[in-house]
Amino acid sequence: MQSTANGVAPAAIEPDNADPARIPDDVAVARKALGLEADGIRALSDSLDGRFSQALDILSEVSGRVVITGMGKSGHIGRKMAATFASTGTPSQYVHPGEASHGDLGMITEADAVIALSNSGETSELSDLLQHCRRFSIPLIAITSRAGSTLDTFATVGLILPNVPEADTMGLAPTTSTTMSLALGDALAVALLNRKGFTASDFKILHPGGKLGRQLLRIRDIMHSGDEVPLVPEAATMAEVVVEMTRKRFGCVGVLDAAGALIGVVTDGDLSRHMSDTVLGQPVTAIMTRNPISTRPEALAMEVLGDMNARKIGAVFVMEDTKPVGILHLHDVLRAGIV
Repeated sequence: MQSTANGVAPAAIEPDNADPARIPDDVAVARKALGLEADGIRALSDSLDGRFSQALDILSEVSGRVVITGMGKSGHIGRKMAATFASTGTPSQYVHPGEASHGDLGMITEADAVIALSNSGETSELSDLLQHCRRFSIPLIAITSRAGSTLDTFATVGLILPNVPEADTMGLAPTTSTTMSLALGDALAVALLNRKGFTASDFKILHPGGKLGRQLLRIRDIMHSGDEVPLVPEAATMAEVVVEMTRKRFGCVGVLDAAGALIGVVTDGDLSRHMSDTVLGQPVTAIMTRNPISTRPEALAMEVLGDMNARKIGAVFVMEDTKPVGILHLHDVLRAGIV
């Protein structure tokens, strides 16, 4: 909580306290700004051509890192681009052009490629870095609004942003141009991961923490296996089923044939529906449900959770071919923090 010098916290600004006379103007200005930025992205999309594919050729062949650089607002965009490339399987880092002139050029090697951002294409702080790329034949991709600028001239491939107005009321502050640069970086990253065949499994390796990583968990990561799996042979009686169900506490028992294949399942619901004085002496094959629902070890836990909810089941057997190798309970999914 913020506080003033006298220790008194400022009053919160509630929506109802806003000046009603200013709201229409404020909203109109905001909508115009968003509209201009949206127009910029649409114009950028329409402008993409073979140079975009040439840039992807360079990025897909890099054996080192993709180095991204830019000053000021372009630098902020560059940092985000580097993070996006790195998180989608392309090693990347941001290098500040000012620091590059004072030793950080050593971070850029002949195995790398450089993406340089400058709206004007004439950012003086980029000069030493551009010369370094030319001296060592390091591929350089330019993102700029000015074709024929110094940056575009030095570039191996120049990606030129459309000439559209900035979104601020004076048309001066970097707004639409930075939005287009950011969107172009995302487009490069997405197209590159598509070229590389980057999968959800690859994504999980690079995102082990947080909700995103948990949503990409596989069933094999959280299932119970070995002696924990509740199983009985098809020759068992319901008395043996009750013992196994009570001992394993999953609310169900799988039934195996002589070859070890899963041929049925008995749930506590089945037991309740068939409850009688003679039920414990009955063969399990008389009570079990045949062709039970199952899943695979490589299935996404998030997808299986959706299926379990839709079918209103609390547990599912995990199969390799016809044989059960594990069991997953709804509580396991919840404990993993997937929802």
